[in-house]
Amino acid sequence: MGVTRLKRKDRRNKARANNRVSRIKQLLLTPVIKNVDMDELRVKFGEEPKNKVAATEETAAE
Repeated sequence: MGVTRLKRKDRRNKARANNRVSRIKQLLLTPVIKNVDMDELRVKFGEEPKNKVAATEETAAE
């Protein structure tokens, strides 16, 4: 007796596996953080900025 292959099911299984792998890769991608003002973030979250000179200049300008 010959072996019959379920071609449609095989394609579906491969597509599911590929979709799963691509979904995991998409979740693992992390954006590159550029030009982040750490003092501004610290002020936003209520911490004292480490560079107090820059912080006092910003508050004086406002």
